[in-house]
Amino acid sequence: MATDPLRLPTDKIVRPDKDRFLNEENPFEAMMSRFDRAAQLLDLEPGLYKVLRHPEKQIIVSVPVLMDSGEVEVFTGYRVLYNTSRGPAKGGIRFDMQVNLEEVKALAAWMTWKCAVVNLPFGGAKGGVICDPLKMSVGELERLTRRYTSGIIATLGPDSDVPAPDVNTNERVMAWVMDTYSMQARHTVTAVVTGKPIELGGSLGRREATGRGCMFMVLEALKHLGMPVQGTTVAVQGFGNVGSVAADLMAKQGCRIIAISDRTGGYHNKAGIDVPGALDHVKKHRSLEGFTGGDPITNEELLTMPVDVLLPAALENVITSKNASKVQAKIICEGANGPTTAGADSILEEKGIFVIPDILANAGGVTVSYFEWVQDRGGYFWTEDTVNQRLEDIMTRSFQEVLQMSKTHKVNMRTAAYMLSISRVAIVHRLRGIYA
Repeated sequence: MATDPLRLPTDKIVRPDKDRFLNEENPFEAMMSRFDRAAQLLDLEPGLYKVLRHPEKQIIVSVPVLMDSGEVEVFTGYRVLYNTSRGPAKGGIRFDMQVNLEEVKALAAWMTWKCAVVNLPFGGAKGGVICDPLKMSVGELERLTRRYTSGIIATLGPDSDVPAPDVNTNERVMAWVMDTYSMQARHTVTAVVTGKPIELGGSLGRREATGRGCMFMVLEALKHLGMPVQGTTVAVQGFGNVGSVAADLMAKQGCRIIAISDRTGGYHNKAGIDVPGALDHVKKHRSLEGFTGGDPITNEELLTMPVDVLLPAALENVITSKNASKVQAKIICEGANGPTTAGADSILEEKGIFVIPDILANAGGVTVSYFEWVQDRGGYFWTEDTVNQRLEDIMTRSFQEVLQMSKTHKVNMRTAAYMLSISRVAIVHRLRGIYA
């Protein structure tokens, strides 16, 4: 009788205990601890478990750049394709001094599960370059982007690997990536990246998509928990693209945003922050520093305020085993990637806090990136109302699917989201088999 290769080897697999972490703040270990928990509950066959635990491809490139000074600097760039069984790899490129391979691997895995949990025909990828873009001129950034793109160009393509903006990258950077790829292809290929300028095939509604998706998730959670939208108190850590859009949209729905913050600090106003005023302040001053619409607080204080909804939309690892017991929110909607460490999960669950995990909560961005990719390939572009309606349909349906998985298996929403996404990736692997 033929043997199913995905069930080999049959020796016992030792999976890390869900409450043991070698390094709580290591993003790859945090992601894998959650993966292991979901895999156990799914009774994932040993061979397939091993396949899904390893990234498909890890690329490290040297990126020499001629600086404005006339000197040559050599930067290090990464691109990780974690899994492409469901379709082309999808994931952002970040420029940051903290970029490292472990982080990129974790983010690529998160993208795999994120695309699967909202049922997009994509796999997961991530990329980054170790640099300080704030200290580089526009010309230096363009040369860095084009050389990095050339270094990873063998993986790029609308059918293989589709980058997008991430930390410290934007529409202009994506235009440079698209142009570099198109020059090599000898024709314009708009679908090779998403998050582009509208004039180059970008999608309406893309910039607001992640924050809008968070708003949809908060509304669904409030409905599930029987809490009224009107007057719901919200604290938003991170007033960048995601947090500011989410805060603005939630305020328009009737929520009361009582605290906001960015890297310069935070502000609290019990009566409600004037969100349009805060947006104007950031537009003029590029940060919240000096905002007069509330009493100054620290980012740490914001995380532990007594609110109905906490939206961490800034950095990774801000809710840890050290401060999770102090969190007083009833709902946490993870606008950032990995804001809660694996060590904090059980503490939040014991406190009865309803956590909307990052792979679901902030999937609005990749969903509208998918819409952009579809529009580019079809050469037909949608109205912003159409984009927003289709985003709402996918996000609310996905919330209900994760919630049903949570109820069926009596697990929290994070574990349920991982179970749903891993099961979808696993099904495709079983159908495709192992190429030999």
